[in-house]
Parts: sequence; structure tokens; C-alpha cells
Amino acid sequence: MGAMAAPQKRTRFNAIHRREMMMRLVPLLIVALVAIPPAASAQTTQTNEPAGENGRYSLSPVSDGMLRLDTRTGQVSLCARKDSGWSCNAVPDERSALESEIARLQRENGAMKKDMLARGLPLPSGVSGNTASADQQRELNVTVPLPSDADIDRVMTTFEKMWRRMVDIVRKTPGYGDGI
Repeated sequence: MGAMAAPQKRTRFNAIHRREMMMRLVPLLIVALVAIPPAASAQTTQTNEPAGENGRYSLSPVSDGMLRLDTRTGQVSLCARKDSGWSCNAVPDERSALESEIARLQRENGAMKKDMLARGLPLPSGVSGNTASADQQRELNVTVPLPSDADIDRVMTTFEKMWRRMVDIVRKTPGYGDGI
């Protein structure tokens, strides 16, 4: 019987030791899974950006030459090799044309609504009498509440606690925390 008790204790010790190791490694794995994708993404964007002007321009090959994107203004240019060297010409910005057309149609629609209401005519079903301009509507959609200082402090405190716990786990792990 004495010979049987020793292997059971050792097996139970191994199971407890494994459980403790897993409890220590799970937070490390979670932190690694959270930290690795942003780092990989940052590395990918750094390798794609040119060195000139702090990465202001991003170049992409196309059949006619290269497309150059100005990352500060959003302007796109098509660069092609000519007899005299490389030449870049601005690509027409359809977005601004579409936005100006939408604004024009909204103004026209608002004027028609006002005209109908002034003549005492009812608006079609599903149409409200709200005649807010495109700028006013854009203003309403853009408002985003920013976190308060208390919110930021609370988040920072939580991250500091998590970091300290992770460092403690690494220190307590045999073979890993010796150098810390």
C-alpha cells in the first residue's frame, strides 16, 4: 500500500502543477493575442510606406504607371513615364463632384417642399417637412462624445493592474522569471 500512495501523490501533484501552469499561461496568451495583431499591422503599414516626406505618399502600381495617394490630403495622381521623365497628373475626384450634386439636390428638394407647404399642398406620404441643409445634417451625424479624463484614468488603472499581474505571473513561472 505504501508503494501505491507515492505514485498517486505524484500524479495529483503533477495535475495541480499543470493546472497552476495553465492558469498562469492563459493571461499571457490573451495578452499575446491582443498585442500581436496591432504590431503586425503596424509593421505591414511601415513596409508599404515610402521613406520620403515621412510617408506622405503611398504608391501603387497600375497598368498605366503608378497611382500616388497623398495620405494627408487624399488627392490621387496618376504618374507615368514620359520622354522627359516621370509626370504626375491629378485624377479627377468623383467624390467631391458627387457631394456637390447631393448638396444641390438637397437644396432643390428643400425649396420644393417649402413651395408646396407655402401653397397649402400636402407633402407626399413618407416625406417630412424637415428642410435641413446638407451641412446641418452632416453636423448632426458627426458629433461624437469623447471620453472624459475620469474614463481615461479608469482605463489606464485597469491596464496598469493587468500589466502588474502579467509581470507577477512571469516572475512566478519557473524558468521564465529568473532574469526579471
